[in-house]
This record gives sequence, structure tokens and C-alpha cells, in this order.
Amino acid sequence: KPINPSFPSLPTFSSKFLGTQNSLSCLRPSNIGPSNGSRTQCWFKFGKNGVDAEGAGIYGSQKRDDFDKDDVEQYFNYMGMLAVEGSYDKMEALLNQNIHPVDILLMLAASEGDQPKIEELLRAGAVYDVKDADGRTAIDRAANEEIKDFILGFSVQKA
Repeated sequence: KPINPSFPSLPTFSSKFLGTQNSLSCLRPSNIGPSNGSRTQCWFKFGKNGVDAEGAGIYGSQKRDDFDKDDVEQYFNYMGMLAVEGSYDKMEALLNQNIHPVDILLMLAASEGDQPKIEELLRAGAVYDVKDADGRTAIDRAANEEIKDFILGFSVQKA
């Protein structure tokens, strides 16, 4: 409810918990939490002591066919590959080879050494021995021996 009659269209909050309004009528969030030095306790839990991301259906819930070209492009941009490559040529070359997007993502993640993404993709059904135009697989593209071992170990464990 507006309490400032000079600016009826802009609400002013009477509670510091919700926000404050400065003299220019700009709303800015306030620090949420106790301001009297008391302590609070969180009522939700994450990780081993509560719901994990996979159990909540967030991480690892995607399957092979849930990945598409847009996911490849987003990952390509997110990992800064566009900045390094200067173009989408390598990404487009992979997409034009009729390789499933989840397998392309695995190749890219392996080359970046992105172990969490590799695990997510392998859980989704990515195949690590799919070859690109140069005959290279995700194993061949792996950033280091640790990533190679992780991919092979995960695949053996999954089987």
C-alpha cells in the first residue's frame, strides 16, 4: 500500500525487511536477516544431510534426448570456447557430422576437463567412443589422464 502521497504510483514499504525507498523514490532491497545481533538457523538442508540436487530432480534428471543443438551452443559460449576459437566453426562442424548433441557436449567437456559436466552427460547416456571427423573420441580429446580415467571408470561402473 502506498504511504507516500506525493508518489502514489510508487509503493513505499513500511517494513525494512521488504525494502527501503530513498528520497528519489528508488526502491532498493534491504539486508534481510536479524539486525539486532541475534542468530538464525536455516530450516532447509542440502547435500548429504538433506535433499541432493539429483534427488530433487535438478542434476542428472536429463536423458540423452533432452539435449539439443542449443545446449551445445550454450555450453560452447559458457566455457569461453567462442572467445578462444573466434567463431562457431568447430561447433558447427561437429553438429553437421550427425553426432548427437549429448555426445558433442561430452567431447567438449572432456577437452575442457569439466568433470561435473562429464558425469552429468554420462549419466544422461552420452557415448564416449563416438568419433568426430578427425576420428577423435571424448577419450582422445580429454584434457589429461585423470579425465580419461574418470570417463572410462564411470562407464565401467555404469555397466
